[in-house]
Amino acid sequence: MPILRECIFHPFKSPVSMQKYDGQLVHQEFDEQGLIEIVETTDGVRSLYFGTSPRQSSMFIAEPQLLHSAYAKAMMSWLLFKEQPDDVLMIGLGGGLLTKYLLYQFPNCQIKTIEFRQAIIKVARRFFQLPLEPRLKIKVGDGAEYIKQQSRLNSEQHDLIIIDAFDDVGMADTMQGSNLFSACKILLSNKGMLVINLWGNDKELFQQIAWEMGTVFEWKILFLPVRGRGNIIALAFAEGHPDFSMKALRTRAKQLDEQYQIEFLNFIKDLKRNNSSVLKRVIKS
Repeated sequence: MPILRECIFHPFKSPVSMQKYDGQLVHQEFDEQGLIEIVETTDGVRSLYFGTSPRQSSMFIAEPQLLHSAYAKAMMSWLLFKEQPDDVLMIGLGGGLLTKYLLYQFPNCQIKTIEFRQAIIKVARRFFQLPLEPRLKIKVGDGAEYIKQQSRLNSEQHDLIIIDAFDDVGMADTMQGSNLFSACKILLSNKGMLVINLWGNDKELFQQIAWEMGTVFEWKILFLPVRGRGNIIALAFAEGHPDFSMKALRTRAKQLDEQYQIEFLNFIKDLKRNNSSVLKRVIKS
């Protein structure tokens, strides 16, 4: 078995072995958008980089079905408000960790993922065990344009839209604007949710996006800062989404903590602490 595992995980090692990002560079390639690197650390974590220090995706090599990064866990905070998804649209694949996790945890879930870079899809399958699965459809293209086009056709209704689109310097430029968020709202089912990974270190950009999301979703939005990171996870709720009581959410958080081994009780605390102006539009005391 150890020999088989080595074959699965390292078939495409870079011929040049070197240290980078506090780990061992095991693969490097270029596409039209730039550099793609895979790095492994001595504590058994494999990570994806785009030629700069921000880590795009990370995975426990020994437990590839689990979520490793704090921001990926925080993106699962939607579970506080929704039992499970049936139809998911994901913008941005990265290492495919969130996609793979949803497939693993929700066996009836159908997922469509839009990824801009063809090479990233291959890397996700080779190095991060993204499965070939009939419930998953991956399309190469511009995620923002896809959302806007589909909203004009009004041909799809998703109960969950997840946007996690970053390049080598930060959030993809196209993943903002009232037009984009309006299109997302059109594509959501009556009780659907939008979950988007934002970069909070650029305060001016964050405030602009927060205003755009708030006006489109009538301020039924919440923001969850990721502890110890620059990421902020934004949650937006479709018009038909029910209100929630804080008591019910705490009870649900305890159950989710036990089921998924993710810190949902901390999410409740951080949502309450960081959303004083909009909290009552979603959560009733």
